[in-house]
Amino acid sequence: MNLKTMLAALQGITAYKDLLTQPVMERALRLVACAAHGDGLGGLEAYTDLFYQLRVEGYPGLGQWLWDALRWSEGPYPRLAEGEGRDPALEQAARLDLSAFAMLAGVDCDRWLAQLGRLLDSDYQGVLTGLPRWQSGVPFSFEELTRAYYREGAGRFARYRAFVWDSGTLIPVAHPDSPSAGQLLGYSQQRAEVERNTRALAEGRQVNNVLLYGESGTGKSATVKHLLTLPGLEELRLIEADKENLGGLPALIRSLDGRRQKFIVFIDDLTFDRDDPTYSILKTILEGGVERRPQNVAVYATSNRRHLVRQTISERAGDEMDRSETIREKTSLADRFGLRVLFHGLDKTEFLALVDMLAQRHGVELPPEELHRQAVAWERLHGAQTPRTALQFILSL
Repeated sequence: MNLKTMLAALQGITAYKDLLTQPVMERALRLVACAAHGDGLGGLEAYTDLFYQLRVEGYPGLGQWLWDALRWSEGPYPRLAEGEGRDPALEQAARLDLSAFAMLAGVDCDRWLAQLGRLLDSDYQGVLTGLPRWQSGVPFSFEELTRAYYREGAGRFARYRAFVWDSGTLIPVAHPDSPSAGQLLGYSQQRAEVERNTRALAEGRQVNNVLLYGESGTGKSATVKHLLTLPGLEELRLIEADKENLGGLPALIRSLDGRRQKFIVFIDDLTFDRDDPTYSILKTILEGGVERRPQNVAVYATSNRRHLVRQTISERAGDEMDRSETIREKTSLADRFGLRVLFHGLDKTEFLALVDMLAQRHGVELPPEELHRQAVAWERLHGAQTPRTALQFILSL
């Protein structure tokens, strides 16, 4: 192998430069550089560091790591191929990069160790002989990657369905908590309204932002997270943001414009104090800023309050003009959600019917009269007549 040619090719990476800053590639580049420049000790350290990092990240070989890194790259060529665009210069750069990566992945560990053996004195030969190997091979090609970008998208939004927005960082959630249809209790009409709006978003239409409000424990959050399980919504992505992290949302939403996926920015349990500084940020995001909201993004929020903002007795007691302005200010935020879906508490008949259904599902064999008597007593002590309370009661038996 011509190490200097390989090093030059890797240093000439242009379309996939984002890979070069990742720990595995940093160690691989150091190994190539040390071996090419005659630094045996540095090469030995880089070799062991590379093996360690591959195992830390769960890969048996450099080729397998490169396949995933290339497949989920956020670089300009994956984004171009995702949208079936054309840029001959960028395509040629990507081809050359793939050739350089293939050259690196195809080198067998025995060849690396033989090269290091030539650079180190005899005291190191026993160490080199006993070093572990990673698998060699080239499980990727330019054509295969390009087809994958076009079929399934590129980058982290192709790889993951759900994310958490935390202090300016988008953290992927590999296994989101997405309840199945069988885990949802009641409120089919409300869920259907939310689903209709979401399917319109998936079809590329301009849609309403959605506020799900009402009793705690009625399944408002579960309704939103359940959307990820529905057929036909495979391109849907859910980004959960806490109220405390709303300051970075405008930049995040701006970055989503033009992506092939459709995004729900989900804010759970949303309630503001009147002087909360994030109140005006959310108002601008929902409607009213200079910059339009991308058509592939909608904001869904849940709240136990219809108007989202806490109102004090002193505010209610102000003079007529001030009181009117206060009311308008408080209702204006909720009004910016074009679709507002009420999750009301169950009445006694609905609550006991739900208890009966859950008892049958969980194999509870109490007589109906006794089951209902205990359910009513539990509800009085533990909460409102909601699906959550009914389930907690059944699980307590």
